[in-house]
Amino acid sequence: MSLVVRTLSEQIFTIIRERIISGDLPEEQPIRQDALANELGVSKIPLREALARLEQEGLLTSQANRGFFVRSLGAGEAEEIYELRLALEPDAAARASRVATAEDQAVAREALTALDVAARDALHEVAHRNRAFHLALVRPLGAALTFQLIERLQVLAERYVVQHLKPAGREDRAHEEHHALLDAWLARDEARVAGFLTEHIGATLVDLRAQLIR
Repeated sequence: MSLVVRTLSEQIFTIIRERIISGDLPEEQPIRQDALANELGVSKIPLREALARLEQEGLLTSQANRGFFVRSLGAGEAEEIYELRLALEPDAAARASRVATAEDQAVAREALTALDVAARDALHEVAHRNRAFHLALVRPLGAALTFQLIERLQVLAERYVVQHLKPAGREDRAHEEHHALLDAWLARDEARVAGFLTEHIGATLVDLRAQLIR
């Protein structure tokens, strides 16, 4: 029975997470757990487990006697997330390119193809596919702690990725930058990988600063 509950909690986690990232769940309003449980056809136990996990991931906050809330997007948080990515990701991806196997390279190619397909046919999957591509460039390094830190930052960045891609033309630019990055990574050109990724992350941060300052 416990295995079933964990599986159900995981499914609920995925559904709610997608709603948060897409903006379907409004910020700073309490999540109505009774209504959500009824809508999903589940009990409150796996729902609460999923909400608690989403809080651990930084997508929700909780207040005593008021429940869970979707965290607001903010310029300060974006600054911190993307500065940390700049400190870790370019160097890790560059070093990973040097040791990547043929299988690792195939995974990276497939991840970018999936991202391109999502950008064309399934926009609700773009943030997730973007994360998968970026992590595919780091995973071959085999540095578990570094990977975990970057993965955590990628999860927190997903809502900002969605926000960043809203203006027209941003998706085309991201597409070009990703393909140039992958070409350099496949060529094991560490300097170009680090340079391209630094520019890519940095340009996104500059855009977000302008979008999120109100």
